[in-house]
Amino acid sequence: MYSFWEREEWFTNIDFAVIGSGIVGLNCAIELRKNHPNAKIVIFEKGPLPSGASSKNAGFACFGSPTELISDLQRMSHEEVFNLVELRLQGLEKLKETCGKVNIDYQQNGSYEVFQNKDKEKFQKTVDYLSELNKLLFPIFNKNCFTEANDNISNLGFKDVSGLIFNHFEGQIDTGKMIRKLISVAQHQNIEIINGCSISNYIIDDKSVLLNTGSNLHIKCSKLFIATNGFAKKFFPNMDCKPARAQVLITHPIKNLHLNGTFHLDEGYYYFRNINNRILLGGGRNLDFKGEETTANELSAMIQTNLDNLLKEVILPNNNYSIDMRWTGIMGVGNTKKPILQKIENNVFCGIRLGGMGVAIGSIIGEKLARLLND
Repeated sequence: MYSFWEREEWFTNIDFAVIGSGIVGLNCAIELRKNHPNAKIVIFEKGPLPSGASSKNAGFACFGSPTELISDLQRMSHEEVFNLVELRLQGLEKLKETCGKVNIDYQQNGSYEVFQNKDKEKFQKTVDYLSELNKLLFPIFNKNCFTEANDNISNLGFKDVSGLIFNHFEGQIDTGKMIRKLISVAQHQNIEIINGCSISNYIIDDKSVLLNTGSNLHIKCSKLFIATNGFAKKFFPNMDCKPARAQVLITHPIKNLHLNGTFHLDEGYYYFRNINNRILLGGGRNLDFKGEETTANELSAMIQTNLDNLLKEVILPNNNYSIDMRWTGIMGVGNTKKPILQKIENNVFCGIRLGGMGVAIGSIIGEKLARLLND
C-alpha cells in the first residue's frame, strides 16, 4: 500500500513509462531523454534487478558463429543475414558509445567455434563454406572474418576436438558492469527506475494509458514502451515471441587457465569463456526446446548434467576445478531472428524478441523503440 506522498512523487504525471529495466528498456529511456529533456520518464521493473537475461547472460559481444550463420542462410536470404549481422554490430557500437569500453571491460580477443570429433563432417562442410561467409561479410569488416585454426587445439587443452574456426572481430564484456553503467547513465539523466513493481496489464484511455499492478495502485502515463522480451507473452499472447531459458554455470578460479577469447559450440547452443580465471559455460537448450520454453528461473538437472559432462570431458579434461554457481536467464525468441519493433496501438509501443543476441542488439533496439514515437 502506497502513501499519498509516494503516489504523488513517483506515480503521477508520467509522460513516458517503460516496462523492463534490461538493456532495451534502459536504452529506450535514455534515447527518450535526448529528445524530451523535461519529460517525466519512469522505468518499472518487477524484480530487484533486471528479470530477463540482461544481467544474467554470458557477456558475449558476438554476431554469430559460422555454423549459426550458415543455418540462418538456409532460412533467410543473403541480404537478410547481412542486415542481421550489421544490426548486431551497430548495437555493439551503440553499447560501447553509451557505456564506454573501459566501463564494461570490453575486450576484442576474438572467438572460436569448436567442433568435436563426432562433428568432423560438419567441420569440413563449414570450412568449405567460409569463403562464401567471408565474401558476404567483407563489406562490413573490409577483411576476412573467419579462418580455420586447428593449430591452436593442442594449446587450448581441449579433448575430443578436431576442428576450430577463429573469428577475428568478436569480443566480450562484463555483463554486471554493463547493466550497472546503463543504470547509472539513466539515473544521471533523471530517469526514475522503480524496482519491485510488476505491471500486470494495461488499458488504453482516450489520451493516456492506465497501468495495473494487481494491487491498489493504478498508474497513468501518456506513452507506454514495453521492453520485456522473454516475458512479452504476458502482454502479447498472440505474438511470435516466446520465452527461452538459458542455463549457465561458472567454476571457482582455476590456476594456469590459458583459455582466451570466447567459444561457441554446436551452432551457438553452447558457449564458454574465461572470466577472471574461471570458466563460464552455458547452453543446452537444444536438448529440450519445449521444456526450456519457460519463464521459471529453475535449473534442469538434465541440462546441468550435460554441461557438467561437457566441461569435464571436453573443455577442462586435465584440470582440477569445482563449480561455484549456477543460474538461469530468460531470453525471447521466435520463428525468425528479426526483432519485433512496432506500435501496438495508440500510445503503446514494444521492442522484443532479441533472439539471444541482447548484448549485441539491445542498445540499438532500445534506441529504435524510443524513435517509434516519431514514426
